[in-house]
Amino acid sequence: MTSGAQHPDDTAAQPLRSDAERNRERIIAAARTVFARDGLNASMASVARQAGVGIATMFRRFPTKEELVDAVFVDRMNAYADTVAVALDDPDPWNGFVGYIETACAMQAADSGFADVLTMTFPTAKALEKRRNEAYEGMVRLIDRAKAAGRLREDFDLSDLVLLHMANAGVVSATGDAAPDAWRRVAALLIQSFEAPARGPLPASPEHDALYKAMLRGSPTDITSSEPGKSS
Repeated sequence: MTSGAQHPDDTAAQPLRSDAERNRERIIAAARTVFARDGLNASMASVARQAGVGIATMFRRFPTKEELVDAVFVDRMNAYADTVAVALDDPDPWNGFVGYIETACAMQAADSGFADVLTMTFPTAKALEKRRNEAYEGMVRLIDRAKAAGRLREDFDLSDLVLLHMANAGVVSATGDAAPDAWRRVAALLIQSFEAPARGPLPASPEHDALYKAMLRGSPTDITSSEPGKSS
């Protein structure tokens, strides 16, 4: 055999890799559709049906649901982080803050899955959480600027943003197609409540650890579940 000879298995390997990549892209596209419609409580089996692949193929590509969430929503989280950057670029800190809230709430209204993502945390979804943390750091600066400008109430803190997203996600889920723009009124009511001067004192904000536990608990029960059994 000459040094340039090709092993028979070499020619079969490339189509296999191509098929695997095509299946991965089909699964991600299907998950975007299913999660946007049904939220993150949608099952892995429903995503597999939408993609036209078997459940075993699904779990070979994405052994846990959290890995699928990471792949599906990292682009949405990129857009979310970009929204914070745009808000920071606004010379009017209050206008930037309001624009951020309106855009983030609109993103939740447009995608039930992303509405859930903003109310949960996914420790093993590294790309997703990296961008969320970058957005968080930007929001700290935005909040400080809006307070310094005298437009945002002094007792507003970052936990209020999480509560805002939780409230908006609940409205989006409850109203659905029956009243698809109801979230706009809720967002406007909340924005007005955030503006200085405060109309009165607020109850204490939840502790950081408690809110983090709530975000973990909000995740679907099978968010990190792996394939229960493999077919032979």
